[in-house]
Amino acid sequence: MKMTPFFQAILNRRMLICLFTGLVSGLPLYILISMLPAWLRTEGIGLKEIGLLTLVQIPYAWKFIWSPIMDSVKLPWLGLRRGWMLISQIALLLCVCGYALVDPTDLIWVAIISTAIAFFSASQDIVIDAYRREILPDEELGLGNSLHINTYRLSGLIPGSLALILADTLPWSTVFLIIALFLLIGIGLTLSIAEPKHQLPPRPTFHSAVVEPFHEFFTRHGLRYALAVLSFMVLYKLGDNLATALSTVFYLDKGYSLTEIGLIAKHAGLWPMIFGGLLGGLIMIRIGINRSLWLFGFVQIISIFGFAWLAEVEKNLWLLALVISFEYLGVGLGTAASVAFIAKTTSKAHAATQFALFTALAALPRTTLNTFSGYFAEWLGWTHFFIFCTVLAIPGMLLLFYIAPWNGATHSAPKPPTQPDDENTLAAKPVSASQST
Repeated sequence: MKMTPFFQAILNRRMLICLFTGLVSGLPLYILISMLPAWLRTEGIGLKEIGLLTLVQIPYAWKFIWSPIMDSVKLPWLGLRRGWMLISQIALLLCVCGYALVDPTDLIWVAIISTAIAFFSASQDIVIDAYRREILPDEELGLGNSLHINTYRLSGLIPGSLALILADTLPWSTVFLIIALFLLIGIGLTLSIAEPKHQLPPRPTFHSAVVEPFHEFFTRHGLRYALAVLSFMVLYKLGDNLATALSTVFYLDKGYSLTEIGLIAKHAGLWPMIFGGLLGGLIMIRIGINRSLWLFGFVQIISIFGFAWLAEVEKNLWLLALVISFEYLGVGLGTAASVAFIAKTTSKAHAATQFALFTALAALPRTTLNTFSGYFAEWLGWTHFFIFCTVLAIPGMLLLFYIAPWNGATHSAPKPPTQPDDENTLAAKPVSASQST
């Protein structure tokens, strides 16, 4: 029986690939932010030293610097995308196993291994993001990226939950080796998927690798539109990111205990955020990315008001769960739409470089403005702080009139003439569109 276009966009192998890319991308990051601090703390390392080790995550913010190399230098085996994937994944496997060989008190070696993991993890993200952009037709970008994001988040349960449970009965060295086995999933994925075709220059130069990706973006629809798009990437989730930056501190100030925050706040946030991401992907297939940006943006704005309401009332566990659930539903919806927009804006001919730049730019508020969130909250008070966050969400919405009007045509990146939409599958050879469902 012939499936409708809606179900063809959901039930195909490309979606399955996106599920696995999220899993293998998220694991290394959560090893650094969940498993590593727990290991060091249980081994008696001080909070200051553990805090300083967060600096090893800098490669995630600067990955666009070396992304042109991964976008233009084709390796002699497996191809441009799969070759770089395999190198990154083998290096990650060796680095995580390296934790099992070092003494946690030897912080120099811990920092070296951790920095290497961050570098190769960021490198894997560069090529996986580019691969995902190349295999997904524009109408599938919303759901495909939503699936990737949600399995990315769920992958944190492996180093952030399973590893900690195992560490109660097993030595940490054994636990690291067990968690490293999950990285074999990435290697298996790389060896089983097909390499997409690319529009590469016959002999890569500095101009073709570094200059051309930026030149193509700024000249595609004009400088004014390009600057508006870049501004939107920074501003769309600005208020939402700032509102959640100090959420745990806010809950404590309202009198909620650590146990209440752990049992209610964290779970009330995780699952609605995942549900919101999946729902957002399905909605985008139905109504498109433009209208989804409008709809999900309004949900984000309304959800921030919930925190202002929570700041004004007495302690109430049910209200806490309700407000957090709705806020993180908005987070999931907004993230799904913004990542899909970034993917659609990215040219397939320069996917790795542009995607790395755009995602780093979208993360800029988290790494800059959020640093001053404590000053804003202390100066304004919690209620006015959340109202301020709501106001910050408005400029990004106003830009939608220009870059993504409700009934207007969508400005998407051009397709390379050699790039078909249907050539990627879990098998090691391309399949046709009819086979991909």
